Amino acid sequence: MAKRRNFTDQFKAKVALEALRGDKTVQEIAAKHQLHPNQVSTWKRQAIEGMADVFSGGKQSGPTEAEIKDLHAKIGRLAVENDLYEEKFVNRRADARRCAPALRLH
Repeated sequence: MAKRRNFTDQFKAKVALEALRGDKTVQEIAAKHQLHPNQVSTWKRQAIEGMADVFSGGKQSGPTEAEIKDLHAKIGRLAVENDLYEEKFVNRRADARRCAPALRLH
C-alpha cells in the first residue's frame, strides 16, 4: 500500500496560485507537480473560498487553538465532577435502600 503524501501549505499555495493565474491548464500544472488534476482543482477552489479571510484583518471565524485547548480542559474537569456527583448519588441511593427495611419495622 502506498504511503500518503503530505504537502506543505506553501506548496499548496504555490500550486493554487499557478492555477488561478490561468497561464496553464489544470492538467499541465498537475503533470508538472506530479499531482492528480482533481487535487489541483481542490486547492484552487479552497484558495478562492479562503480569499475573503485574507482581507478580514486577521479575524478568524472560528475558535483559536488556545480557546480549543481551554474548552477541552473544561470538558475534562466537568466530566470528572459529573462522575464524582454521580458516584455520590448512587451511593446515597444504595444506603437509603439498605436503611429502608429497618425503618419499616419500627
